[in-house]
Amino acid sequence: MKSTSLERIVGLFVLAAIGCMSFFALKLGSLDLRPTETYLIEARFSNASGLIVGSQVSVAGVPIGTVTEMKLAKDFSAIVGMRIRKPYFLPTDSIASIRGHGLLGDKYIALSPGAEEEVLKPGARLTDTESAVDLESLLSRFAFGAMQGDKAEKKEAPKAP
Repeated sequence: MKSTSLERIVGLFVLAAIGCMSFFALKLGSLDLRPTETYLIEARFSNASGLIVGSQVSVAGVPIGTVTEMKLAKDFSAIVGMRIRKPYFLPTDSIASIRGHGLLGDKYIALSPGAEEEVLKPGARLTDTESAVDLESLLSRFAFGAMQGDKAEKKEAPKAP
């Protein structure tokens, strides 16, 4: 079979379209093909619910790293590993907080740098942390706490003779 010039043009057009889609997928996605130097640090949280591997780590709203691993410690606390880009070295008295983008948004780690001169070395662990606020447990505590308070008031109310 002979290839016509029309088939060649269509083939080149399809290859160009695939190339453009690949370029835009990489450009618009979170994949960064440029090599960046990073270092690892850890943080200990009593509750890391909602946080996942790949979550963002930021300082003042600026992304500086990602969550690389989550594991359970012997004392049943959550150890969260983070990969931080090299130009950003944090003081040793920094605070790590788990926050969310709105009520239903993804969780991320917000780092608040301290005032110490000494910076965290690779592999260091932050112990000054604020765990995730579990909205469901807060609501259930409020609802059931209010119900139990109503029952206690009824029991304490004096009966009329």
